[in-house]
Amino acid sequence: MDERPYALEGMEIDHSEDEYTFSRFEAICQRYPDRPAVIYLGEVFTYKRLKELIDRFATALHQLGVGHGDRVMLYIPNCPQWLVANFAINKIGAAVVPVSPIYTAFEIEYMLRDAEVETLLCLDTNYGYVEEVLRKTPLKRVIVTNLAELLPMYKRLIGRLFDKIPSGKVRRRKEVYRFGDLLKCPPRPPEVRIDPWHDLAYIMYTGGTTGFPKGVPGNHMGEVSYIRDIMEEVAAGHIREGEDVLIMVNPLFHIMAKGFTIAFGLNFGNTVVLMPQPQVDAILAAIGRYRVRWMLGVPALYRMILENDRLDFYDLSSLRYCYCGGDVLPVEVFRRWRERFGIPIYQVYGSTEAGHVSYSRLDREPFPTNVGHPLRSRICEVCDPETLEPVEPGEVGELLVTSPYTIKSYWRKPEETERSYVERKGRIYYRMGDYVRLDQQGQIEYVERTADIIKYKAYRVSASEVEAVLQDHPTVIGACVVGVPDPRVGERIKAIVVLKEVGEGVEAAELIRWCRERLAPYKVPHYIEFRDSLPKSKVGKLLRREIREEERRKQEKEAKRRTSSHDRCTSEKP
Repeated sequence: MDERPYALEGMEIDHSEDEYTFSRFEAICQRYPDRPAVIYLGEVFTYKRLKELIDRFATALHQLGVGHGDRVMLYIPNCPQWLVANFAINKIGAAVVPVSPIYTAFEIEYMLRDAEVETLLCLDTNYGYVEEVLRKTPLKRVIVTNLAELLPMYKRLIGRLFDKIPSGKVRRRKEVYRFGDLLKCPPRPPEVRIDPWHDLAYIMYTGGTTGFPKGVPGNHMGEVSYIRDIMEEVAAGHIREGEDVLIMVNPLFHIMAKGFTIAFGLNFGNTVVLMPQPQVDAILAAIGRYRVRWMLGVPALYRMILENDRLDFYDLSSLRYCYCGGDVLPVEVFRRWRERFGIPIYQVYGSTEAGHVSYSRLDREPFPTNVGHPLRSRICEVCDPETLEPVEPGEVGELLVTSPYTIKSYWRKPEETERSYVERKGRIYYRMGDYVRLDQQGQIEYVERTADIIKYKAYRVSASEVEAVLQDHPTVIGACVVGVPDPRVGERIKAIVVLKEVGEGVEAAELIRWCRERLAPYKVPHYIEFRDSLPKSKVGKLLRREIREEERRKQEKEAKRRTSSHDRCTSEKP
């Protein structure tokens, strides 16, 4: 095995299973050339058209000098350009580095440098952030697009006339290219030899315990393995190849949405209704208009749909299979959805490091606290978090996951790798950081997550990353960030801050403004509390769990106070 900054598990590999992330998709393009692959803002992209756009962009990238092993950042939201770029990049042997389009210059600069990205695709509306870091990163070329660039001219004109399409200014530079101009290349991509076991398909970034995001490298077979499992174990017998329609609201830069889109949509020749933004009324209208049968959402989206005061005006009768992931599904949302629509919400569970791990099976009734059966390519063990020994059946422990297909390390972060990956009986497992139990049917029952990750609207927010930004402020000497439970959004972000003496007089608004300038909006604390000290262990480790427990007790006390007050008012009524 050649020297690489990551390691595969030392197991014998069956190379008869070799496959690339784009191979099944290309076969589908041949089988269903005229079938709608993507519907975006009312525009239909057939499989034939989508493949031609992919081949044109792959050719253009190759001519620009992007080659085998290079990394290309996708800094755009859900749109056809995302799918075109993803497959084109992989086709020429390069790796995709997908990031949130709402990241700030501060955030993307670190990732561009860490992954040594030389090529970036962005929207004209966030080009300003790119230009800000252009000279401080390895970037050699920037490709700029617009949300409506692949729509017909008349739709673009109408959108601009009614100010419905945001646009930004892009300064002319020799290293800046227009996406549309690159699509003028003839569709003749180069023939590239790809090793699906060692060549990277992507590097996705997730929160780090040291304050810096961690790059998670993924090879082609790691991605193919769970997509194949989903198609053969979950979808088989329920999906209608070449006929079904699914709606994709979740961001494609997240591993859950990307895998779901390929597994249930593009690899079956089905139609994907792609939503650029999670606007509830637009989602409901699209479900009715295109007769959507499959849907992936987060708990907050399902709650927003249930609480929409215009819900009765939309026809959602076509919905048959609704999946939820990214956060804990509240029992109340699960129950209300079943009562309102007569169908259950199934669940998907996984992580950036382990890929898709488990799915609710469609031939049995799901239970709200169960996140499904493990996929056959994923080996799951429930262990004591201290000894890493397996717990007794039915007992709660930390979930460890491995697969012979996946890479077992972070991108160039050996200390983070040692902290998150462990070896047991000759296999390297990823520590999911979630506490679960296995029920009698072998399903994973979710119990609790660790204190290091906060789930806000299904976004995974690293407490350490937010703490690091706060502690960069010249008046802050210490910070502890925790999640405060909120049934509407999962958890709110609260920061406990200790100031230096020179920081007296600094207000919460100033620290929040500081965070807004350096973090994506969903990472910014909602509350800031000032204290004289923070709880720490004997070795100086921050005890977030104590703060979480303290916040939980406060909430319980407040809930009791409100209940007592309500009962008192009720008893005093004449």
